[in-house]
Amino acid sequence: MAPYADFRLATAADAVPIARMSRDLIEQGLGWNWTPVRVARSIADRTSNVVVAVRDARRLGFAIMKYHDEEAHLLLLAVRPEYSRQGIGAALVAWLETTARVAGVGQIYLEARAANRPARSFYKRLGYGEIQLLPGYYQGVEASVRMGKDLWLEQPTSA
Repeated sequence: MAPYADFRLATAADAVPIARMSRDLIEQGLGWNWTPVRVARSIADRTSNVVVAVRDARRLGFAIMKYHDEEAHLLLLAVRPEYSRQGIGAALVAWLETTARVAGVGQIYLEARAANRPARSFYKRLGYGEIQLLPGYYQGVEASVRMGKDLWLEQPTSA
């Protein structure tokens, strides 16, 4: 089922709300790393996409992805808890994966807190495999699991 949300690229006006969602939904227990200034830099960065899911002018979630020549790094993904399990997170990832494919990117990597089993399960359902445990990844305090997906393996072959 497709989520009832619209998806658009973020604008400068989204920087503060996205940063607050990051602080409250992703970075809890850590220092605030994705401040409005940092999010605004990602929005302005030509090698990044910041996508926002909206419904009736309310921001339901967002994702930030940084692109390199043949790989991309999903830096942040969050959906407000009251909108979770409605397909919004999966749709945000699909939007970014489509963009990556168009750009010729073959692999996407991300990190999830090692203790965040729901996030790890979510990404596994989307085809991401666990690659490496990174002790102390989050500000030296908490371990991360690096995950990845090879988009080139999913490309349809032409006959």
